[in-house]
Amino acid sequence: MTRKTILNDSHRALGARMVDFGGWDMPLNYGSQIEEHHQVRRDAGMFDVSHMTVVDLRGERVRDFLRRLLANSVDKLKKKGKAIYSCMLDDNGGVIDDLIVYYMDDGWYRLVVNAGTRDKDLAWIGRHAEAFGVEVAERSELAIIAVQGPNARERVLGLVDTADRDALAGLGRFAAIDVRSAQGTALFVARTGYTGEDGFEIVLEQGGAVALWDALLGAGVKPAGLGARDTLRLEAGLALYGQDMDESVTPYEVALGWTVSLDDGRDFIGRERLERQKADGDARQLIGLVMDEKGVLRHGQRVLSDAGDGEILSGTFSPTLGKAIAFARVPAGDAGQVRVDIRGREVPVRTVKFPFVRDGQPQPGILD
Repeated sequence: MTRKTILNDSHRALGARMVDFGGWDMPLNYGSQIEEHHQVRRDAGMFDVSHMTVVDLRGERVRDFLRRLLANSVDKLKKKGKAIYSCMLDDNGGVIDDLIVYYMDDGWYRLVVNAGTRDKDLAWIGRHAEAFGVEVAERSELAIIAVQGPNARERVLGLVDTADRDALAGLGRFAAIDVRSAQGTALFVARTGYTGEDGFEIVLEQGGAVALWDALLGAGVKPAGLGARDTLRLEAGLALYGQDMDESVTPYEVALGWTVSLDDGRDFIGRERLERQKADGDARQLIGLVMDEKGVLRHGQRVLSDAGDGEILSGTFSPTLGKAIAFARVPAGDAGQVRVDIRGREVPVRTVKFPFVRDGQPQPGILD
């Protein structure tokens, strides 16, 4: 059966076009995907991301467990509320999922993992947690609303208890804090967005989610659906699980080498493959593409490069740039002149560094 978030009726009341997304009934858009995209880039928009899975890990050896489970090192987390982004790998270095982990206290960490990978994630985590005596608790009673855009933080601050506003206003990037709403609702608020804009992700009990959604609407924050979320994250150079990565690729092959910590004395799952791949320098590479001709770059299209053939992973028309952009995976080496096979025609494209857009602005070289 298709699952629904607590905000499903709210989406329908706003005229959302609903679609099946990984077994969840979710809003694709509320009218114009392009307008929703620009709303987030220029002002503030909000997304229901309650379909994502929150997992709390508790135990005396929980840090030791996460040092084994994740490619990034939780040893970096020394202050309550701080977070890191990491991949969780299989024994061969393939990406089971990408996730965010928050340090709550010495015996408690919180993970937020993807909705579509929920079952395999929980099975993998549970299988390896047992040896460390770690309790794994899925927090299915929680909802999450992401508020993103240049004015997002200001709008949220106006809905928080006055006693907590200064602390929330001072929250740094990739961190979270416990605050209360003006009505006294407990909120776990993070600053770890997925659009390339600033903002907050608000985690709360489902019972308070509709009231918070309505309060955000009243504060001028407009809803945005999955369509805008996808164009925003690709402009921001952020990979999507299932589209850009899965168990068939390592973090190095999805431009996530920066999340791999090959620190001494930490034998994390999949490390041997990553060490070998780094030493050999033969990992396939993720490259950014911009097409100056009219048209759209789409998943699965063949990519021809001097390093060898590859394919488009994520591809879309960028509303901010007015051009087609994409991620592609090609063999290691100098990609040189790159073309994309579009219905039998080899169309030239430019390789560029990503993100394509940062803080609402095209990055240098993107529009050349």
